[in-house]
Amino acid sequence: MDTIPTLPILSAEEQRVMGALMEKARATPEYYPLTLNALVAACNQKTSRKPVVNYDDSLVIATLDSLRKKGLVSTVTGGSSRVTKYKHNFAVVYPVIPAEVTIICLLLLRGPQTPGELNTNSGRMYEFESLDEVQALLDNLANAEQPYVRQLPKRPGQKEARYVHLLGGSEVADDSDLDFNDAGSSTELAARLAKVETELAALRAEFDKLMQELT
Repeated sequence: MDTIPTLPILSAEEQRVMGALMEKARATPEYYPLTLNALVAACNQKTSRKPVVNYDDSLVIATLDSLRKKGLVSTVTGGSSRVTKYKHNFAVVYPVIPAEVTIICLLLLRGPQTPGELNTNSGRMYEFESLDEVQALLDNLANAEQPYVRQLPKRPGQKEARYVHLLGGSEVADDSDLDFNDAGSSTELAARLAKVETELAALRAEFDKLMQELT
């Protein structure tokens, strides 16, 4: 039995390039593999991306070179065009099916998401039959011999748990901090709102007193 390669630790740029290649392979197969120009545009899309970035050609070329060395990207030449094109090899290197690649792709491009969000965001990439199918795929990816995703703790008041990919190395831990920071921000916002309400009540009282004096 062949040993499954360990997941690489990808930089933010590598994650975006990989995610963009995965997405276009499914969503627009007629334009795949991608030229450098098409890949740069895919990385810099203002929709379906979190965060939105502004990569230039040199950055994407350097990132492609890094991914090639990891065996995750290859070039394609020939045919009617002499332009070099690029494709991902994730499903070649790792034993994942198209539906699982879609989930990993969405997590790479949009960050942590719930099963419901993944189902909604899959768009033209893959049509899941139900939320149960999405959950089953997430469970498979999380419990595989080589885990690809993990479940994050639920945020306060959140019904569904979010999932994050494991291609970011230590960056994965940062998302747990996000939960704490978000909670802190909510607490700070609530305190500010309470202060504003107190000040507003005092102003109303002064206004009422002034009106009584005038009348």
